[in-house]
Amino acid sequence: MSQRSDLRRRRATLEDEWSRWVPHLKKARRSPDGGALRPEVSESWVRSLSSVDPDRDSAPASDGRSVAQRWAASPLRRPVDDLSGELHSIADDAGFVTAVTDESGTILWTCGGQTMRRRAERVNFAPGGRWDEAAMGTNALSLALRTGRPSMIFSAEHLVTALHGWVCYCAPVRAPDGRVLGVLDLSTSWDRSHPLAMSTVRTLVSAIESRLRTEMPAQRSSDLAPVRLTVLGAERAERGGVPLPLRPRQLEILTLLALEPGGFTSERLRDALYGDRPVTASTFKAEVSHLRRALGGGVAPRRYALTAPVACDAVDVLRALANGDIATALRHYRGPLLPRSEAPGILEWRAHLEVAVREAVLASSGPEAALRYGESAPYDAEVHEHALRLLAPDDKRRPIAVGRLSTALRA
Repeated sequence: MSQRSDLRRRRATLEDEWSRWVPHLKKARRSPDGGALRPEVSESWVRSLSSVDPDRDSAPASDGRSVAQRWAASPLRRPVDDLSGELHSIADDAGFVTAVTDESGTILWTCGGQTMRRRAERVNFAPGGRWDEAAMGTNALSLALRTGRPSMIFSAEHLVTALHGWVCYCAPVRAPDGRVLGVLDLSTSWDRSHPLAMSTVRTLVSAIESRLRTEMPAQRSSDLAPVRLTVLGAERAERGGVPLPLRPRQLEILTLLALEPGGFTSERLRDALYGDRPVTASTFKAEVSHLRRALGGGVAPRRYALTAPVACDAVDVLRALANGDIATALRHYRGPLLPRSEAPGILEWRAHLEVAVREAVLASSGPEAALRYGESAPYDAEVHEHALRLLAPDDKRRPIAVGRLSTALRA
């Protein structure tokens, strides 16, 4: 009885904090100081209010491939199937709903008693529901994905008022290489909060990860090979000689991440892809999620950056130029970056590469670089003049440079 009273008092305190702070945080743009709120909760409230209405009644549905297809392809499916009897038993006996998400926070699988599942479905805590912070604000799933640590959110710690009747416990599930594949969540009504629930989640996650360690090394060698990205004068991504099924937008994302290993904030990557075009956050996140699945992970979920090796010809050019190796740079430079792309970030990198290669050619002290570059720059008179200045009077290649210069001057 005292535990129920403690929970009721705690819930009332958090409801007071929510009512005192949330209506004003969007204007204040700072986290509440002190009080009953944990810092990770108040900081999440501030972040969430830019994209989530606290009065929304349910989680948005994901777009892209069907949930059934995504669950069938998920590395978590088989370990969860192996433990499904235990997961069902825990959910039924303790009055929980159990959920498994992918790395983006989209629920792929749930189980639980009929009453709790019906309550959960009213807020779309069900397969296909999106529970990342940008979609559903502060909740245990979004915090676990953001921090990479186990998380518990109780009652009015949720930003969305429709969730104030819930308590949720979850922990991230990691692949053997450390990347987060998704989260496991146990949720129930606030009055059933129990101190052992988090240890149960940790134990279940450990069992899933143990199975992953035995299963994931058995992947095909082609799945473990590094990705090869060819984007200069071409638009191709392969792993082990097998083309990756990437749409143009996903190829642009992969190219930008390869060129900027420090990664992107969500806002900056959206600007690099779409500029001023009105594109929804869900469309953007769906493109990133598809790329992440095609790579078998390999893209960090918060600050977007590559976590798996990707070889890229554009990166090879920049590395060669930095080393003063113009011959190697020209061998890799076979044309403009992603020739058909009009993404602002790609246009900037395209211009940067073109200028860097051309300036290196004009600074070269031998004619070979200017002659090689001139093959793909027939109208660049300055390059052909540079080649002629460097060629000896009796060099048999002079007529080539003379012909190119004549063509460029007549253009």
